[in-house]
Amino acid sequence: MKTINDYNFKDKRALIRVDFNVPLTKDFEVADRSRIEGAKPSIIKVLEDGGSAVLMSHLGRPEGKEEKYSLNHIVNAVSDVLGVKVKFVEDCVGKDAEAAASEIHPGEILLLENLRYYSEEKKGDDAFAEKLSKLGDIYVNDAFGTAHRAHASTTVVAKYFEDKAMGLLLQKEIESLDKVLNSTEKPVTAVLGGAKVSSKITVIENILPKVDHLIIGGGMAFTFIKAQGGKIGESLVEDDLQNLALDILKKAEAQNVKVHLPVDSVVTQQFDNEAETKIEPINAISDGWMGLDAGPQSRENFAKVIGGSKIILWNGPLGVFEMDTFSKGTVALGEEITKATEQGAFSLVGGGDSVSAAKQFGFDSKVSYVSTGGGAMLEMLEGKSLPGIDALK
Repeated sequence: MKTINDYNFKDKRALIRVDFNVPLTKDFEVADRSRIEGAKPSIIKVLEDGGSAVLMSHLGRPEGKEEKYSLNHIVNAVSDVLGVKVKFVEDCVGKDAEAAASEIHPGEILLLENLRYYSEEKKGDDAFAEKLSKLGDIYVNDAFGTAHRAHASTTVVAKYFEDKAMGLLLQKEIESLDKVLNSTEKPVTAVLGGAKVSSKITVIENILPKVDHLIIGGGMAFTFIKAQGGKIGESLVEDDLQNLALDILKKAEAQNVKVHLPVDSVVTQQFDNEAETKIEPINAISDGWMGLDAGPQSRENFAKVIGGSKIILWNGPLGVFEMDTFSKGTVALGEEITKATEQGAFSLVGGGDSVSAAKQFGFDSKVSYVSTGGGAMLEMLEGKSLPGIDALK
């Protein structure tokens, strides 16, 4: 696969698939600019070479041409982040889009209207992809967040280009995941949290041969504890997956992977920040009580594992971190990962909730890399090949 650095864009127009699916406030202001900032290095590279850039993205899940999902709302924020006044066209294919693209000069940027105003985008429609291909000379995919979707702009369009490349963000994502999955440095530790085992089964199975330690926290830990005969009160559990949980523990043992489960839990009777709490052993939770965070002994145990790790993958929180009362396990984990990173470990944070937690508590700037794609990252961790990446080969 070629990268954007393999090309000189002088007098060329780059058609760049970016991921500008950003959150907007009720006044249509961009609430979080990190995805725009992530795309900046690739766009600036094109401009500095003496080329121009046509940017295409989706925003939200519009039903037809809904004004609230127009990319026109983000033009000012994109201009602001890039330091270049961005032009906008109210379509992404057809006469108007082609005219607007042909009129931009070297050093200029054009943002197209929302790709998902057309149902053909998600269908991966050939004719739609061909229309998109008329807007640039070189195709660049820099949208890792949508690389697991075989959509027209992420996959199909690539076949209409002789010259195609991955952008700097996409390259960094692939390299970071590769560093975790194929590391020669040991020990490698994966922290998997979040609510359900079911959403992480294939991830666990695929990464077991690649890690030395597996920390399992969050709601998914209770399925493992109950499977081992523990009493978990009213805690979240997937009863139908208990045999699978035991099977995972057996496989881990056979592959010499140490699995670390919580030993105590912050328990409560109500799903409420103000509710009364106490600490109980995770395998002896009182009837009517439920565990919503890792307890102090668990936090200490996990800290020792993280402290001795060279490569760390963090995917999923250790408790209901959105509530202050139940955020201590997740915060303590973030602090330990930060410390390990300062001491030379490589740390990768990915997956919606862990990224939200890292941002909320200020760890995002203190770890080695924060992935921009939740679903895409999970699929790579599951060992699947991503259509958006395959299309560049």
